[in-house]
Amino acid sequence: MSESNRSKSPQGPVFSRRAFLGRSAMTAAAAAGATTVSLSAFSPSARAGWFDKTVPASPHEPTQIASFYTAITIGSGYGSAVTALRLGEAGVSTLMVEMGQLWDQAASDGKVHCDMVSPDARAMWFKDRTEAPVANIMGLPLVDRNIDQYPGVLDTLNYDNMSVYVGRGVGGGSLVNGGMAVVPKREFFEEILPDINADEMYDSWFPLANRMLRVNSVSDAVYNSDYYQFSRRAEACAHKAGFRTADVPNVYDFEYMEAEIAGNAEPSATAGEVIYGNNFGKQSLDKNYIPEALGTGNVTLRTMTRVVGIRQDANGIYRLNLETIDASGSVTERLEVSCQYLFLGAGTMGTTELLMRARDTGTLPDLSDRIGQGWGNNGNFMVSIANPVWNTTGARQSGMPVKGIDNWDDEDAQVFAEIAPFPAGIETFTSLFLAITNNPERGYLTYNPDADRVELNWRADQTQPSFDAAKKVFDRYNKANYSRYRRGLFKGNQPYADFFTYHPLGGCILGEATDYYGRLKGYQNLYAVDGSLLPGNVGVNPFITITALAERNIATVIREDLGLS
Repeated sequence: MSESNRSKSPQGPVFSRRAFLGRSAMTAAAAAGATTVSLSAFSPSARAGWFDKTVPASPHEPTQIASFYTAITIGSGYGSAVTALRLGEAGVSTLMVEMGQLWDQAASDGKVHCDMVSPDARAMWFKDRTEAPVANIMGLPLVDRNIDQYPGVLDTLNYDNMSVYVGRGVGGGSLVNGGMAVVPKREFFEEILPDINADEMYDSWFPLANRMLRVNSVSDAVYNSDYYQFSRRAEACAHKAGFRTADVPNVYDFEYMEAEIAGNAEPSATAGEVIYGNNFGKQSLDKNYIPEALGTGNVTLRTMTRVVGIRQDANGIYRLNLETIDASGSVTERLEVSCQYLFLGAGTMGTTELLMRARDTGTLPDLSDRIGQGWGNNGNFMVSIANPVWNTTGARQSGMPVKGIDNWDDEDAQVFAEIAPFPAGIETFTSLFLAITNNPERGYLTYNPDADRVELNWRADQTQPSFDAAKKVFDRYNKANYSRYRRGLFKGNQPYADFFTYHPLGGCILGEATDYYGRLKGYQNLYAVDGSLLPGNVGVNPFITITALAERNIATVIREDLGLS
């Protein structure tokens, strides 16, 4: 994509001409099946009080699809979005199937997404109550709210000892993450993926992923504003404790944020929007890869549709059983679609579940017994710190982290701790850190046929290496700054959270369940393209690695398997 084809405005994201055509196609397809705001999907209590409540839009009617495509991608997260674009560019007829909705319709409050302070039905995927990572404010249960069930943007998959956060909608996890676009340290990448050419990754594929996702860094003007007082304070405290800090690039458009702060653009990150989606400024996949893919004219997007079964005919054609749902979660249509090439990008949990169901129920019996193995939480460990009264963090906080404590070179406490916001709207004297640790522990997934779902086998004590590493870092941090661990934010009144992850990895490990390009062993023309390929821990937020690896893999697959240049 040439830079000359791009235009930029502080009022919106960057677009290429093809992306503009793709966005137009998305809008036109949505308008063709659009429905008005409906109350039928909501409870009587919601209908009775609708004048006082925000009412979400009904999802668009799914696009009509053909019975056969050359290729199908399952999901619309990073791996699938990359795959669909490159297939579309190569002229391959491709269907992208997404179980969530296209988030482009405003609710009755005029916004597509809700914020973190006042969440509503748009927040969660068919939940009665929100499930935010930080559950309390100073011990009071003021964060989570009762909501009506709706196909919202964030889902929690709750297992014994671990909850996994995933995005639901066109763009997958890119809709709900904090946008931290960090390239892993090369030495660690070479350690965890020794059979992948690091020169190619760091010279070509990581830079390409950064360009496509429009990664940028915070400007001095934005960082020195009131909205990053929380980050400046924590960074100064880290330096006082003898730690070095590092910039954390982001996919949020910091020129847009500068316009927000100046009052020249609609607030988004500065208005407490992040985990339930951003209305403006954030370059999620529905702003770049996906419209680029649709703009090729060879990619069709089907929303509100989940894949429930996969099998292969004797002639090698893959057949997918699909279910379409509405705003209440009811199945409105069952259909079958087939393809020659099948790419699974439903996220670590979704891809692994689909493959384990197919293997264990006998529809794809020759899949590797390594599927389901090597699961990790990317060493995620969240820490809360209570600052002394002279270390204020600010009532106004941007939702986008931009700095981190880099202690990865310390072999006794390998930690990359991103300085996270806590946008409660009041001064809390609290610093939050999302610590990514080098935790070697791995869990595994099993398929439960009675429940028809995978179950995660992860023991509570498997987070101990993360606890030990983080404690060494933050004990030293506290001692240098007269701070202490903050209780009253996480469940169980602990000052840390080791019971959830935004970064599930593994289940279809590259070189084990697949070859080194994501080809699943036991079958031809069947691929994994997402975080399930990564071995449990990459040392930083994984989406740049997932994107770059998907770019590398699909380039080879298109050339070698499809015979296209």
